[in-house]
Amino acid sequence: MSTDMAGTLVRAPSFHHVGVQTGDLANSVRWYEEFFGCRPAWSLSTFSPLTLRRLPGIRRLVEMVAGDVRVHLFERDGRAADEPGESLTRFQHVCLSVVDPADLETLRLRWIELYDSGRFTFARDERPTEIVVDDDGVRSFYALDVNGLEFEFTHVPSSEV
Repeated sequence: MSTDMAGTLVRAPSFHHVGVQTGDLANSVRWYEEFFGCRPAWSLSTFSPLTLRRLPGIRRLVEMVAGDVRVHLFERDGRAADEPGESLTRFQHVCLSVVDPADLETLRLRWIELYDSGRFTFARDERPTEIVVDDDGVRSFYALDVNGLEFEFTHVPSSEV
């Protein structure tokens, strides 16, 4: 907790979900089910005037849940994923931590298996990075979802994750 300039106590917000825009909702739902083990929690196909103003052309939204991770997949016409290297104001990646460092290799191999299966259409033809270890013993690798969005998977070797 902190205080604002007027001295009012301000509670830190908690993370709720990541919103992912896709042009192929069925492909994204299947991939999030198989890679993360997510399950659909609910879906919408009718939206408020505010949502329709913010996201013209939105057709459907599905909340995918695995443990404490929530991803809101919403189908909307749009352009293809940006090429790497182009500097844009946006989230650069989302980082998810694992408890056991062996889980990193399991996730990386699962990604490769799903990619090689041919059951999914990927926006970018890019395999996951190798698992790297920094000077503090933090292990991580990066991989793209089917829409070309980057995830970092990490293991921090302490009780603070």
